[in-house]
Amino acid sequence: MATGHHNVHPLPQTNQLRAMHTIIRDRRASRADFVFYSRRIIRLLLESALDQLPFDRHEAITPVGETYEGLRLGPQLCAVPVVRAGDSMLDELRQVIPDITVGKLLIQRDKTTKLPHLYYKNFPEDIADRHILLLEPMLATGGSAKAAIAVLLEAGVREENIVFVNFLASPEGIAAVHAAHPQVKIVTSSIEQRLNENAFMVPGIGDFGDRYFGTTDSAAA
Repeated sequence: MATGHHNVHPLPQTNQLRAMHTIIRDRRASRADFVFYSRRIIRLLLESALDQLPFDRHEAITPVGETYEGLRLGPQLCAVPVVRAGDSMLDELRQVIPDITVGKLLIQRDKTTKLPHLYYKNFPEDIADRHILLLEPMLATGGSAKAAIAVLLEAGVREENIVFVNFLASPEGIAAVHAAHPQVKIVTSSIEQRLNENAFMVPGIGDFGDRYFGTTDSAAA
């Protein structure tokens, strides 16, 4: 399902991407295959997310002595993975930008109230001056995403400086996030059809963190 919001940036749905999604969505996929192809897609997501950030003009002198009028990624960048599934994206990001500054968020849904609860945060002192890559693979109802964004805003981050990177997004989750935070950019590899009656994405992928880190039977979700 597509969305017309100008701050939603799905990856081009190429045959290659759909083939990788076919492998990792299969409930019979081995953990090795799930991790391998997820990492390939995450790398595509991160490259797309970095393209949403500001670049400075930068010249390079080529081996033939000519000047190339190029660009350089701005220095004020911080990755904020939502523990623990977001750590899968951080591992790949560090392959692209080894010295990137990293914050952390731990948000979990309260079993009684069903509302997201902040358990832990750790940000650099100058986070308010930085552009943020918020890393969380799943955007379902949008509750946890809105909670994470609210914590960043409370720390002084500007809404337009947040790029939310996720593996799968539901139309309902995108709508919820942008109803509250319309200037946040969302980069995803797939916009799903809908949420089912249990708030799971359809067709879905199961629990990304459990499947990636091997803490449950991948066929169970």
